[in-house]
Amino acid sequence: MRLRSSLSALFCTTALLGTVSLMHPAAAADTQDAQLRELRREMLEMRSQIKALKSRLNEPDTNTRTARVAAAAHRSELSSRMAHDINIGEPIRPSVGVLNASGAGTPPSDRAVVESWKDFQAATKSDEEVAVGGMKIGFPNGRFTVQSKDGEYGLSIGLAFHEDFGGFITNNPRGHEAKGAFNAFTTNQRRLRIPFMFRYKNWVAAVTPDFGANHNDGYVGLYEGNLNYTGLRNTVLTVGYFQPRVTEEDAESSNDFMTLERPSITDMVRNIAAGDARFSVGGMHYEKRWWIAGYFTGQEWGHRNASDNGATYYGGGSGSVVDSQTGGVFRAAGRPVATKDWDVHLGGSAVSAFKVQGTGTNNRTTSFGQRPEFDIGEGSMAATGTIPFVSQIWAAGPELGVRWKNLLVKGEYYHVGVQRSQGLPTLGFQGWYGAVAYTLFGTPRMYNVKEGAWGAPGVKETEEFDPAHNKWGALEVVGHYSVIDLNSNANDPTAQSTSKMYNYYGVNGGQQTVWQGGLNWYPNRHFAIKADYSHFIVSRSQQTTDTLGRTGDSVEARVQATF
Repeated sequence: MRLRSSLSALFCTTALLGTVSLMHPAAAADTQDAQLRELRREMLEMRSQIKALKSRLNEPDTNTRTARVAAAAHRSELSSRMAHDINIGEPIRPSVGVLNASGAGTPPSDRAVVESWKDFQAATKSDEEVAVGGMKIGFPNGRFTVQSKDGEYGLSIGLAFHEDFGGFITNNPRGHEAKGAFNAFTTNQRRLRIPFMFRYKNWVAAVTPDFGANHNDGYVGLYEGNLNYTGLRNTVLTVGYFQPRVTEEDAESSNDFMTLERPSITDMVRNIAAGDARFSVGGMHYEKRWWIAGYFTGQEWGHRNASDNGATYYGGGSGSVVDSQTGGVFRAAGRPVATKDWDVHLGGSAVSAFKVQGTGTNNRTTSFGQRPEFDIGEGSMAATGTIPFVSQIWAAGPELGVRWKNLLVKGEYYHVGVQRSQGLPTLGFQGWYGAVAYTLFGTPRMYNVKEGAWGAPGVKETEEFDPAHNKWGALEVVGHYSVIDLNSNANDPTAQSTSKMYNYYGVNGGQQTVWQGGLNWYPNRHFAIKADYSHFIVSRSQQTTDTLGRTGDSVEARVQATF
């Protein structure tokens, strides 16, 4: 603007001088010389001003630079506010990346991410993408996605890679016991899931093979294969093989776990009528302050195989399968307190196998057994053995979690009931855990409204691991105390016998206690290194082989990659 005004003034002055000289050539000569000298001076001054103005156009002035710095800081603050506000319920409209994550820079899920078409479109617009002909290719929410130009068709491919290694420092057999399968050092591909998501608008098909299924390296299985409709607000309706969400720990993605394995009681409860690749029909709905889900469930994938003799662990029998299992799960959770520094979670879960899988009315059995929360191929020390004549199995219990700034404390309790035919008494088992996590640096664990559970620590893009610039990602210290009690009517004489009457009236499966502590380091949202130390105490367990009780210690680490 100043450059334009100066040039206009120069043009007007020159034109005026030309007019005066034409009207009064003699009288104006002296005056013209003086004015020309003045004009030369002004032109030199204006030339200097023009040079300065050009320099300022190429280099923003101090105020502009200050404004740009302030704007960048404002954008960063706005991003943080958006990540937080979606949790506490303020009326903003962030991208689906914020909705799907519990905080900035959290790991992608280990599952197929099923979301509405509207949310899917919002996510693809908020991330880098390239156009190839009529297709768009990008990484919305950190997951590779190819979609049509209008977003109606889409294919996404993810990854959950968990490689575990470690061993038992001590494992002290007593009396005539053998050491068992408790290695000093071994490895296990705990999970190797590749989620495929095929989308047409609000219809999504999810197929996820797992090359680390069944807890064992080298076993290939199915984690999920289902159809979903997402056209209703904040609702997902599902049919097919699925992991019905029951218990707070099971609602979390395994990429978000505090310790490497779930507490024993939640793993036991989920396998009654939920767990991985369970046939399910139902749905879930979430809001910013509450979450609810319910599913009718059937058998697990692969349990129609007549040669499947391992089905008893999940409530089935061996040999030919006449009747598939039927059951159901229900979970509800609320969030009565949600502020910048505080979150409070309250909830409850219930699960039931109405009819247990078996080969006939009098041949329906079940069993419960848990490893000492260390899953690299070792055996179970707390176990009930086979329980015959089972008519129904159920479990129920409460959930509680509290976050204050970087500190999270949570826990759950469940009671398990086994009802039986032939006039046999009902058996009851129980378990509980308490867990704590403190984020030393990085974004702390925040609440994930889509799961009604807690997410992993987050790593903002500006804080990803870069030691040259003193950036270290996120680090948290964790610990938990876990108990599972598999004794019921244990004083009955048959609970102390190895005869054929074993487990008819009472069960002495033992009590297992685990103390565990660990560190979790996230250099960025896609990778993590985790390490746990465990001390376990297992009381006497009367099975086919007498286990007098053991104590021991183990160390385990995990390398994790998620996309």
